[in-house]
Amino acid sequence: MSQIQRAMKPEDITYLFVERANAGDATGIADLYEDQAVMAYPPGGQTAGRDAIFQLWKMVLEAAPRFEPEEPLPALVSGDIALTATVAKDGRGARAQVCRRQADGTWLRVLDLPEIVASLESGE
Repeated sequence: MSQIQRAMKPEDITYLFVERANAGDATGIADLYEDQAVMAYPPGGQTAGRDAIFQLWKMVLEAAPRFEPEEPLPALVSGDIALTATVAKDGRGARAQVCRRQADGTWLRVLDLPEIVASLESGE
């Protein structure tokens, strides 16, 4: 049995997510989240809990989407909590996550906002 790669720093989760998504590994994606994590997806909704996140990704990955790696911005870390983010490849938005350091020193997502769309028009 092989050892699954864990996130040793918050930014690692970004790379592990893309690797697992492109491999069609919904279980591996779900393993990047704490048991009670909340994901702001699908748009306008929420998916709560690792099991529900697994089910969501299992369904999404059936269409075999291809994810392009995005360079994570440096994490903002305060103790065992970190804010991670990436700018979308198309430049039209960003993604943000809150991660927590686990007892073994690895990191898992607690909150995931995968789509922050930049408005082309300012409302103010």
